[in-house]
Amino acid sequence: MSTDRVPVHASVLPVEVLALLDPKPGETWIDCTTGGGGHTRLIAERVGPAGRVIGLDQDPTMLALARGRLDGLPIELVHANFDQLAEVLAARGVATVDGVFADLGFSSDQLAERARGLSFRDDGPLDMRLDPTTGATAADLVNRMSEAGLADVFWEFGEERHSRRVARRIVERREAKPFETTAELASAVRSCVPRSGAIDPATRVFQALRIAVNDELGALDRLLAALPKLVKPGGRAGIISFHSLEDRRVKQAFRVATVWHPVNKKVVEAGAEETARNPRARSAKLRVAVRT
Repeated sequence: MSTDRVPVHASVLPVEVLALLDPKPGETWIDCTTGGGGHTRLIAERVGPAGRVIGLDQDPTMLALARGRLDGLPIELVHANFDQLAEVLAARGVATVDGVFADLGFSSDQLAERARGLSFRDDGPLDMRLDPTTGATAADLVNRMSEAGLADVFWEFGEERHSRRVARRIVERREAKPFETTAELASAVRSCVPRSGAIDPATRVFQALRIAVNDELGALDRLLAALPKLVKPGGRAGIISFHSLEDRRVKQAFRVATVWHPVNKKVVEAGAEETARNPRARSAKLRVAVRT
């Protein structure tokens, strides 16, 4: 698959990623979340023609979008979720690698596609799948899950204080007409959750559904569990997270002294200049560790 589109997504913390990961010529690296190819290109330029980069992404559209940016570099692109990393490497006869990187945020290119249903600001189908080729949609969950199940999702994955109230309103409304669009769901949430400052009341519910639809935390747990066997001693792993549910898992994994030695004791965040240029960088948190 190819595309003439140019990625609009700006990679976060690019200088810090390169400095802390420190990829070297001839090394083999994995970018678990290729996206538009920004970080992938930076790593590939460092490892050079004698090196190798395998770029994964669960979204085939993003891989197609990245190809033009990555032409001529030692990169192989693979349609796979990062929790399949062990299988991807085994299929290529690779036992261990020098480094692994993952940016857990979804891209501006995905957010801009109304058909994705990721944004409550633009009306679109209530989908939210990052891999549109498989799995249940957000509409499936909203229209089929029990009230208690929905409340648990909103609380566990969105930390929504009004989770039970939102679940009750959704169940009431879907009895008259199943939810089909992001605007319908956002309206239901806003009708029962008070606004707090500039944050849209639908924010946490949409986050929770996206995490549930894509099993994002489960996939992250499986990646973190697999990394110790896949990164060679002295190799590095770096992960950018965007909310506390992700960062907490990465922090705990990298604190296991028998496996990892943290490169940055304090989490790295974007400075004022980058956040002014790229507001999405405000919530980015980078942790890097060396395999002991």
